[in-house]
Amino acid sequence: MKIQKSFQTASNDSGTLYIVPTPIGNLEDITMRALRILKEADMVLAEDTRNTGKLLHYFEIKKPMLSYHEHNKMERQQEILDKLSGGETLALVSDAGMPGVSDPGYEVVKAAIGQDISVIVLPGANAALCALVGSGLPTDHFYFYGFLPRKSKDRKEALDYLKQLDKTFILYESPHRLSASLSDLYEALGDRQVSIARELTKKFEEYIRGSLKELAEWAEDETFKGECCIVVEGKPVEVESWWIDLSLKDHVEKLISEEEITSKAAIKSVALQRGIPKREVYQAYHTK
Repeated sequence: MKIQKSFQTASNDSGTLYIVPTPIGNLEDITMRALRILKEADMVLAEDTRNTGKLLHYFEIKKPMLSYHEHNKMERQQEILDKLSGGETLALVSDAGMPGVSDPGYEVVKAAIGQDISVIVLPGANAALCALVGSGLPTDHFYFYGFLPRKSKDRKEALDYLKQLDKTFILYESPHRLSASLSDLYEALGDRQVSIARELTKKFEEYIRGSLKELAEWAEDETFKGECCIVVEGKPVEVESWWIDLSLKDHVEKLISEEEITSKAAIKSVALQRGIPKREVYQAYHTK
């Protein structure tokens, strides 16, 4: 067991790895704390130093950068750990949003934790949560998947898994694969409700909401720019209607007997279970 007290003086001489979310489009979404950490850090670990360089320049921050991305993350890891072990403070950013969520970050976070180096995550911009809340679909439980696999076999396996989920799920998708993905989703899942969020926080932000069938047909003739978030309704929960063959009167009497409740409570419960007016159940129960 390990306990990290993030804001107490460490007993060792290690530095700190900060995970710093960056804006997903609108630069005003960066936090004051994120700017402070970027200014105070000894070095910024950037997915693309050109993109991060523009961000730092905009906020007049001059800081050395080290590239850390999908293709060099493992070879960079030891170099990063050495800097942290030597007492340096490093800030990890991605091109946009929260590092580690469909972006590099997980491996170095795990490695730093393994060496008792403090990892402090800042809150900030995240496309998936914006898209979820703006979708109009249930948010009490949800599943984040990220990008669907490109290979046909892996893609089918992913869709077979996703179609069984009874909770809202979120996908990321590139603009040139959006139409194909919507068609694949409709074929695998049937006609569920869906929301597409694109250009989030930017001038041309839009949400496209409707059924999978509608959006799959609509997307065939559209041209898209920018990554999209697809939020899909979960599999409808099938409620077993054990009472389907019972009359209304028998249904009420069964609840009174088995649940030991009053006829008034049973009538109310039957009305709710069947989705019919309580008056209708009352009349059926009291008719001889």
